[in-house]
Amino acid sequence: MPEHAHQVNVPVTRVDGNAAAGPLGEILRLDITTAIGTCRHCGTAAALSEAVVERDAEGVIVLCRSCGHTLLTYISRDGRQYLEFAGLKSLNAATS
Repeated sequence: MPEHAHQVNVPVTRVDGNAAAGPLGEILRLDITTAIGTCRHCGTAAALSEAVVERDAEGVIVLCRSCGHTLLTYISRDGRQYLEFAGLKSLNAATS
């Protein structure tokens, strides 16, 4: 995965998990806001709409609202999309 601009102190906007719906929905083809993610670090299970999202021009970082660890990272750069689920133990989403 490419280095994200967030790692070089680019200003980001911090919002709720609903902000991740657009970019993640493009890749996953589901309503990511209602998906239940379980944090690999603290074990909290919650809808991703309840997570904290840091976003900038290149992507979003979804953080666990309970412990602050990164659940997933999405980057769109140079015509490619990158998605990493490093901090998610599981992700459950309805398909219809």
